[in-house]
Amino acid sequence: MIDVADGLTHVLIAYALATLLSVRYPWITARLATVAMVGGMLPDLNRLKWVVPPETVEAAIGASFSWRPMHSVGGVAVVICIASLTVRAEYRRAVALLLALGALSHLVLDLLLVPPAGTYQYLWPLTSAEVVFPGFYSSRDRWVAPVAILLALAARSVVRRHSRSRSLERESRESPMPADG
Repeated sequence: MIDVADGLTHVLIAYALATLLSVRYPWITARLATVAMVGGMLPDLNRLKWVVPPETVEAAIGASFSWRPMHSVGGVAVVICIASLTVRAEYRRAVALLLALGALSHLVLDLLLVPPAGTYQYLWPLTSAEVVFPGFYSSRDRWVAPVAILLALAARSVVRRHSRSRSLERESRESPMPADG
């Protein structure tokens, strides 16, 4: 079954990254930060195998099929290309970049999982070798989600402080100077 804490962690880390990047790149709005959050869940589309078994898809398309490549750079790239074509032309680049940000943050976090959970063919179609890193945590560890929550709150706080200081700066430049008397 889907581990809610694992999914929440991926979404919150993508949010934190997009939110922090919005300081440097003002085109990343709060609305577009949610696109990164969706991207944070893209690699887990491989879990559709529980809803639509590969055999069902194989029967429908008449060819061999697997959901496993969804949890790889190649599978995510295909989904990002398709998803970015579903939005208006002026948003395509931003949507593609933020979906990629979220998806890549997901894949990087999963690389840090304790093997065998952290073993996937992440670099498919470049290589079918399974990439294994020494694991730092399990997807069932409960401390990971609170850390992600704290990081998301900290990112939001940093951006709010930055926005306030920018608006105070603007106000000070626009306010008339007091007359010397």
